[in-house]
Amino acid sequence: MSKVEEFLTPEEEKEVISAIRLAETKTSGEIRVHLEAHYNTPQHPVKNVFERAEQVFDFLRMNNTKKSNGVLIYIAVEDKQLVIMGDTGINNLVPDNFWESTTTKITSYFKQGEIKKGLVEGIIEVGYQLKNFFPYLSNDKNELPNKISSS
Repeated sequence: MSKVEEFLTPEEEKEVISAIRLAETKTSGEIRVHLEAHYNTPQHPVKNVFERAEQVFDFLRMNNTKKSNGVLIYIAVEDKQLVIMGDTGINNLVPDNFWESTTTKITSYFKQGEIKKGLVEGIIEVGYQLKNFFPYLSNDKNELPNKISSS
């Protein structure tokens, strides 16, 4: 079993997905989590973790939401790297350091070995922060799957 497969138990994965669903009841934003072992591989050579997160963002079609309000929480498990990346609709409205507090919250739990709790708390925080810019409306549609992807 790889470290990516061991990162969350099946039960923890269900709890993270539940957190995504809950967060998306507060915002029209779309939240995804993606896990992979390393951000820089022979198949995907990149300069840094942000460049890889951008590739994954595009691959997962995170930029295909009506309001350009997709959010990716990208984790390179073995490299211990995390990036939270928002689409242009978000980035055009929020300050440059918008994701900093959420990243800090998640990584502080990770450092304590509380992976699931860090992701759940971070996802809830993302939903809370997005609701100010992209509130949930009764006619909102879930545009992206609520699941954890990996490669």
